[in-house]
Amino acid sequence: MKQTLSKREKEKQLVSQMIALYCRKHHHQGGLCEKCQELEKYAHMRSDKCPFMETKTFCSNCRVHCYQPKMREHIKKIMRYSGPRLIFTHPLLVISHIKEERKERKRLEMNNEN
Repeated sequence: MKQTLSKREKEKQLVSQMIALYCRKHHHQGGLCEKCQELEKYAHMRSDKCPFMETKTFCSNCRVHCYQPKMREHIKKIMRYSGPRLIFTHPLLVISHIKEERKERKRLEMNNEN
C-alpha cells in the first residue's frame, strides 16, 4: 500500500513538472495558465483513481486509457515536448523514470513470453 502511494506521488510529481515546463515555454505566464492548471488537476485526479497503480508503472503501459480524448492529446503533446528537456531541470526525476520504465518493459516482456 505504501509503495502504491509512493508511485502515485512520483507520477503526479513528474506530470506536474512536465506541464510546468511546457507552460513556461509556451504560455509565458508567471505560473501555470488556466488550461495547464486544468490539465494538471485532471491528471492528478486520474492518477488518484487509477485501479491498476499497484501493477503498472506508467499510463503508456496500461491496458485501459482513462483520459478523455481531448485531455489525452493535450498531455501527449506536453510529454513529447517536456520529456527530452526535463533532464536539464530535473535530472534525478528523469533517471528514476527511465529506470522504472526499463523494469516495466522487462516485466511485460517476461509476461508475454509465458
